[in-house]
Amino acid sequence: MGKTGSILVVDDDPAICVVVGEALRRQGHKVKTVSSIRERSESLETFAPDVLITDVMLPDGDGLEDVAGILARSPDLHVIILSAQNTLNTAIRATEKGAFEYLPKPFDLNELTRAVSDALRMKEGEGAGLGEVHLPHDGLPLVGRSPAMQEVYRTVARVLSNDLSILVLGESGTGKELVAEAIHSLGQRRTKPFVAINMAAIPRELIESELFGYEKGAFTGAHVRTAGKFEQAQGGTLFLDEIGDMPMEAQTRLLRVLQSGEVTTVGGSKPVRVNVRIIAATNKDLPQLIEENRFRQDLYYRLNVVPISLPPLRERREDVMLLARHFLDQAAQEGLPRKSLSDEAAQLLMLYHWPGNVRELQNLMQRLAVLSRENVIAADILKNALPLDAVPADFTAPSEHLAEAVREWTKRQLGIGLSELHRNLHDDLLAVVEPVLLQETLTRVDGNQLRAAGLLGINRNTLRKKLTDYGLDPLQLRLND
Repeated sequence: MGKTGSILVVDDDPAICVVVGEALRRQGHKVKTVSSIRERSESLETFAPDVLITDVMLPDGDGLEDVAGILARSPDLHVIILSAQNTLNTAIRATEKGAFEYLPKPFDLNELTRAVSDALRMKEGEGAGLGEVHLPHDGLPLVGRSPAMQEVYRTVARVLSNDLSILVLGESGTGKELVAEAIHSLGQRRTKPFVAINMAAIPRELIESELFGYEKGAFTGAHVRTAGKFEQAQGGTLFLDEIGDMPMEAQTRLLRVLQSGEVTTVGGSKPVRVNVRIIAATNKDLPQLIEENRFRQDLYYRLNVVPISLPPLRERREDVMLLARHFLDQAAQEGLPRKSLSDEAAQLLMLYHWPGNVRELQNLMQRLAVLSRENVIAADILKNALPLDAVPADFTAPSEHLAEAVREWTKRQLGIGLSELHRNLHDDLLAVVEPVLLQETLTRVDGNQLRAAGLLGINRNTLRKKLTDYGLDPLQLRLND
């Protein structure tokens, strides 16, 4: 755990206040959240924060307007600016006002908590920790800055203060259990147990005894009374994974428990009152199972009060490199050698379709952290670790003619802006073209990131993120920031 301090969060979006506030509190910080400039001014006097996190567009004015004055009165305060106005002008204004960091919305929660840690370290005279970025593990156990993941964060924030049933939907490996753990660990039941059960991993004849428990002598081998998952989760959260694989007879009994709030053990006669929050998850099409009479419609409605859909990794490619670095960093923290990816390997990761989703990427990074002899993982090593059909036919990492063809094409695109480029290119081609475009643009402006961002039609912070996402090292590019 790093330095802790007092943090004032100013945003008129309650969901952002909840998620940011809870993540920072989990790191040991004292946090206060307000929603206006007036409340911010009052809190700066009474709360005396070490770090101020403030939105720009607030109900009673421009949150940037008085930042310079605030810093003049409190020179030891560090200010982090959040804004949905992701323009070059906003980034320049934040810099001119003396902000410590500027993060465009939607922001990545891990990046925000890292910025807070850097600000507190600088306050203590330890420097800002610039250079290699280490993703913290104390906030939400989810990684991603894509719009789809930001929507997941928003939904998680909205359900933390209630006990509504949640149904998490998504392909295998997308992180459904991580969402359940986040809701539990940040919610009002976090001091009570989190109990998970996988319906697909338990023999059908044992599901009821596992869920509801059993009495001594209820069946052969039942030597003592054993509490089921419902009783084990008393006061906390019960996560029913792969609910689509639950047998119909067990579904009927589960529905009865959800309706009555009481559990009767197998072989028992006296019901036990239970108080648990239910979070279910599945990769199955439950409406289709209902049509096939394989899933109860009334149970579906009971579980699907708040649905949360997790996108497959192939639909959130902007998160691939962020996740890859996260898992390599995680492996290093567990004692494995610290590794990074070459530019060509990073491009190859962006092209792969990831049928196993985030879990497949995690396993791959852990395997490469163990097996790769070099500190920088090359594209040929990555190709050997991927399935035979994973590599596009036209992808060869050392291919100079392919690189030169892409380079010449991107030179002709300079100045059209990334938004138009995104509209004109297929995602897979973009993953190859965009990093070259970034390098060529920076070469044209002699490495000046501010000018390059203006030419590309993005802000400087977004440019930095893209360089990181594609595994491009600004030092190797000899940028003059």
